[in-house]
Amino acid sequence: MPLPEIITQIFKRKQKSYKMVLILSLIEELRATNQERVSFDRVKEQFLNYFIAEQERGNRVDQPPGRELWRDAPKSQLKDIINSPVNALTHILFVNSEDNTIGFHSQLQRQLGEEGLSQLERLANDELQTYNAALQHFSLQGYLEKIMAEYTSAKKEPFAGHALGTLFRQTLPSELKALPFIDEQYKVQGSVGQGNWATVPWLAILDKRITETTQHGEYVVYLFAEDMSAVYLTFNQGVTVPIQEKGRREGYAYLRNQTHEIRELLSLTHMNKDENIRLMDSGLGQDYQVSTVAYIKYERGSVPNDEQLIRDLENVIEDYRLYVDTVTSTGNEANDEEVEILPQEAEPLKDEQVTSILHQIQSHIRRQGFFFPEHLVENFYLSLKAKPFVILAGISGTGKTRLVKLFAEALGATRDNGQFTLIPVRPDWSDPADLLGYKDLSGRFQPGPITKVFVDARKLENQHRPYFICLDEMNLARVEHYFSDLLSVLETQEWREGRITTQDLISSTLLDTLEDQEEYGSLGIPENVFLIGTVNMDETTHPFSKKVLDRANTLEFNYINLEQYPDLGEQVETSGSPDAAELNHLFLRSDYLQLVDAYDVNKELVVRTTERLVKINALLEDIHAHVGFRVRDAICFYMIYNDRYKLMSEEEAFDWQLLQKILPRIQGSHSSVRRVLLSLIKGAIGSGAGVTVNIEELKEDATPLYMKWAAGQTPPTAKHPQTARKLAFMLRRLEEDGFTSYWLS
Repeated sequence: MPLPEIITQIFKRKQKSYKMVLILSLIEELRATNQERVSFDRVKEQFLNYFIAEQERGNRVDQPPGRELWRDAPKSQLKDIINSPVNALTHILFVNSEDNTIGFHSQLQRQLGEEGLSQLERLANDELQTYNAALQHFSLQGYLEKIMAEYTSAKKEPFAGHALGTLFRQTLPSELKALPFIDEQYKVQGSVGQGNWATVPWLAILDKRITETTQHGEYVVYLFAEDMSAVYLTFNQGVTVPIQEKGRREGYAYLRNQTHEIRELLSLTHMNKDENIRLMDSGLGQDYQVSTVAYIKYERGSVPNDEQLIRDLENVIEDYRLYVDTVTSTGNEANDEEVEILPQEAEPLKDEQVTSILHQIQSHIRRQGFFFPEHLVENFYLSLKAKPFVILAGISGTGKTRLVKLFAEALGATRDNGQFTLIPVRPDWSDPADLLGYKDLSGRFQPGPITKVFVDARKLENQHRPYFICLDEMNLARVEHYFSDLLSVLETQEWREGRITTQDLISSTLLDTLEDQEEYGSLGIPENVFLIGTVNMDETTHPFSKKVLDRANTLEFNYINLEQYPDLGEQVETSGSPDAAELNHLFLRSDYLQLVDAYDVNKELVVRTTERLVKINALLEDIHAHVGFRVRDAICFYMIYNDRYKLMSEEEAFDWQLLQKILPRIQGSHSSVRRVLLSLIKGAIGSGAGVTVNIEELKEDATPLYMKWAAGQTPPTAKHPQTARKLAFMLRRLEEDGFTSYWLS
């Protein structure tokens, strides 16, 4: 009997050999125990023993991340490694966390039987042998042809976790580093895009003495044409920084001059020295024509053998080495000066560092004599990480603006260095020009307050620094009127060259002069800028539309404990640097823009969270307050970050998200609103709070329910206590005033 299709397809996408080894380890344990469920620890042991044994036999296998030998891999790392194939195979495998066992889903196990297990074992062994055979001999020709043959169709498939991404980011760099003429002074890096497929994928070799990024400096790089008709081995220059610093026209002139000087300096034997490199029709295609010093073209289907390819690469690397030796010599002062001003690349933090940094931030806040509720700082951080726009709501004097200022200070962002900016919103603001800027009568562009920050933040030397903008009392004017352009542009975020970019904010019709075009042209929302709005909800302010609420987490500051006093045991600082060291913006920048970016690794959490939201949406549909994909994705990102950094329990994190993303949408006076509030309260209390919610009994009078929670108290064992408390206040407002809203409690 043939294997079910669900089984035959499991090895179709192979990033590594992990899936095959996991299946073989599981089958071995199933046979040894004759049970449907076996010890997960024993399967892990079999998994590890396979790789150790193969390496000790001298065979090449996938290495554990960051290490050469599997024997040196710690057990904690093994758990992370094996979780990857387990998560990828959840449609056929079941892990019971209670007794730590693993096996096939029961129905599939019965369907397979012993004959099916044997067929699956042969399939896994065949796939593993084929995979390992490819590892034993590195064929550059094979890889180049493979990429050109498969890349176009791969772009139609999901980006996250794709095998071609692993090939560019891990396999090819590792193989090239093994070549004898590429030593430790070189960095090898490949890319098929960041979050989305790149139009022109590349594989670069960079001499760390002059550059470690393809955005500036000179390097050797394989560039693939957009239509995959050819791949070019090139001696090239980074275009991003010269164009940002000088503008496109002057940047092109600079690159052409550099090309001329390098061609005069080097022999560049057997390489083409013209501008006939054809990668794409416009944009980067033109940039590469200008920045390419010399190239060798390999056409698809006619790539030469490995011996010729390696010889070509060695010749280009030798020219590159001679060039770097020349420009870094002590006699070349001009180039030495250029190298000194290159910006430092921002390094992402390890997940385990995040908790420590948040503790430092909290310590800084306490030393200033301020106290915020438990987990508020973590919640604020996760909200900014999920989306760089957060709203702080509550009565005046509760510390909303102060939280933003102190949080920014703890990360090295102050008013003095320009990384913290407070922008008071004026009641007469009526369109985006009040915030972004306008063209005056002389035809010059006059930047608005937020545009000035964006321009400063995108400067080369500032791109790794976090910038905080606090829009104080942002609902004194109608947010949708003056903030609409920013809200729209915020939704255009995409990955490009490893950075998050957006569409332009300033219309080209406002930029008449060359100076204005260079200063404000191509200005989006920089990835290192974080927007926080503070709001006081009373009769003098304007309400928020769902368009605004969908794009932000709303943190509430209405529950105040006045009996909080400074801790005299701690010295209160009035000036000087905070405890937390200055960090780069990657501490806060989003790692995911679309759910597909995070789905593979976090599938179980995403599905679990989405199933909860589906049930809540069924209630909200009655009052037209249900949420869409944007809100679902934002909540999932928040939950994923919380799980990654181990900041709160899953229920605590979901409690914050209910409070901040769901409840602000609820308002009205109809009886259906009462039903929704009561149903949500029932779910928020859960079964362990000692409080029974009978919706039928409370339809006419819910006083017995919310009066139990006077002075902001909730049952300590409520499943989602903050949500339950807020819902009780909203219900009380509905009964006393005939109308309720999140903002009026």
